Amino acid sequence: MAASVREKQTVALKRMLNFNAPPLKNSAAEPVWKVLIYDRFGQDIISPLLTVKELRDMGITLHLLLHSDRDPIPEVPAIFFVMPTEENIDRICQDLRNQLYESYYMNFISAISRSKLEDIASAALAANAVTQVTKVYDQYLNFITLEDDMFTLCHQNKELISTTDTDMEAIMDTIVDSLFCFFVTLGAVPIIRCPRGNAAEMVAVKLDKKLRENLRDARNSLFTGDNMAAGQFSFQRPLFVLADRNVDMATPLHHTWTYQALIHDVLDYQLNRVVMEEGAGGDPSPAGARPKKKNRKTYDLTGADRFWQKHKGSPFPEVAESGLEGEDEGAISMLSDNTAKLTSAVSSLPELLEKKRLIDLHTNVATAVLDHIKSRKLDVYFEYEEKLMSKSTLDKSLLDIISDPDAGTPEDKMRLFLIYYITAPQVPSEYKTALLDAGCDLSPLNYIKQWKAFTKMAATPANYGNSGVKPMVMNSGSQLVMEGVKNLVLKQHETDDYRYFDPKMLRGSESSIPRNKNPFQEAIVFVVGGGNYIEYQNLVDYAKFKQGKKVVYGCSELSNAGQFIKQLSQLGQK
Repeated sequence: MAASVREKQTVALKRMLNFNAPPLKNSAAEPVWKVLIYDRFGQDIISPLLTVKELRDMGITLHLLLHSDRDPIPEVPAIFFVMPTEENIDRICQDLRNQLYESYYMNFISAISRSKLEDIASAALAANAVTQVTKVYDQYLNFITLEDDMFTLCHQNKELISTTDTDMEAIMDTIVDSLFCFFVTLGAVPIIRCPRGNAAEMVAVKLDKKLRENLRDARNSLFTGDNMAAGQFSFQRPLFVLADRNVDMATPLHHTWTYQALIHDVLDYQLNRVVMEEGAGGDPSPAGARPKKKNRKTYDLTGADRFWQKHKGSPFPEVAESGLEGEDEGAISMLSDNTAKLTSAVSSLPELLEKKRLIDLHTNVATAVLDHIKSRKLDVYFEYEEKLMSKSTLDKSLLDIISDPDAGTPEDKMRLFLIYYITAPQVPSEYKTALLDAGCDLSPLNYIKQWKAFTKMAATPANYGNSGVKPMVMNSGSQLVMEGVKNLVLKQHETDDYRYFDPKMLRGSESSIPRNKNPFQEAIVFVVGGGNYIEYQNLVDYAKFKQGKKVVYGCSELSNAGQFIKQLSQLGQK
């Protein structure tokens, strides 16, 4: 199996941290000590892939944000890993003038323009620091890999919502730039398919143009043999399926039931890290005393955690039942077998401590999730929404749930109602008063009304429930994404409503382009306008049943239902 994009991005980062030379295999040699300076974007890219210990092993003694107050460290080389933005370039020029470091290795997350390079050059000249600027590299790493088969483009500023044409154009360009970086790192030129007449098509057209221009410039192409790292180039081209969030608005609002998606829904889970407040329950402080300070605890959920890898896609009751039996038994048997051999018990102590840490981690996280399920009756919401989406018969009325003061927060009720509104042909009017009585903010509904009217005019909205693809546990809402993959990767019949782009072919009309008739082994499904762990898990479950096929999920940003509702209400107020 070819290396995953996560491995490729990690290799690229390690190479960068070794002054853009391949890291030596025998690590007996002392590394060169250096400092790493990154911006928020660089931090987001590095943090899910490299731990502080791994950075230290590579000689990074200090890692600092570019815009923090930094003291001069004159004898040390500095590696910069930043976006080529105006304020970042200004700050780098300031560092050159202040002579903070011995030498500067500039690594830009995506390609830097000629004019900005000239700004750095003139600042280096003015500061008499030309010799200290050792190397300047475009890294093409402007995307965040969260799993072997999942990536997202943007984590910063994802709350901002734009509706003007110029802003939309800029957002499209940013998405295309990041996708271009993704394929450079992957080392493959994809065949691009997308539905017609939406944002996904705009992204596809721009990406095709950008890839085509790069391939045409043979000397500087990033996809030719000379520029590819050895073994990175594969003859199997991936299929890149673009989907548009607008076609399926129900799935991001859905109350989910698998472990990872639930954590993302109810806890603060970002870039593979959960932040939880401890001591929120506890004993109440005596009257008049200061309230106890809540501790914030962070837990990293990584690929090295076997329990997480095995259960992140499991339904929550299974996670709770399986508990950590295997982990516990392993730890106990290690102790009982080795009681006589004290030395080996001592040598296995780090392993036992690590197991204990993971047991504590998952116990705390699962307990926090369970508290949310009980207090908000999330199981009721999940089952009811599943029935709505699959058009099954409903056992109780929606009004009962909305009017029940113990069932969930106003936001939970709004999410349930919006799914009902999206999937039902007609909606009775009495719901509005019930929602207002329950304390719901109705502005998301304004936008969904406009959206539903528009999709009715344009075409029929997503057909929930009759999808033929039924992922194992999860909902039928991701039917749109599943249909795209099913049609394009796994059944090899042509889908005429999807446009076809092959950046390697000379320009011709779309119908005259010779189509790639070989079955694809690898598909990348990308949702423009925000994705979620529900769709990711559906694709993972789906790919399990397709031997030899690999499906990667990507999205322009990763939002949970709370963030998605907030975006809808902002749009509803405009």
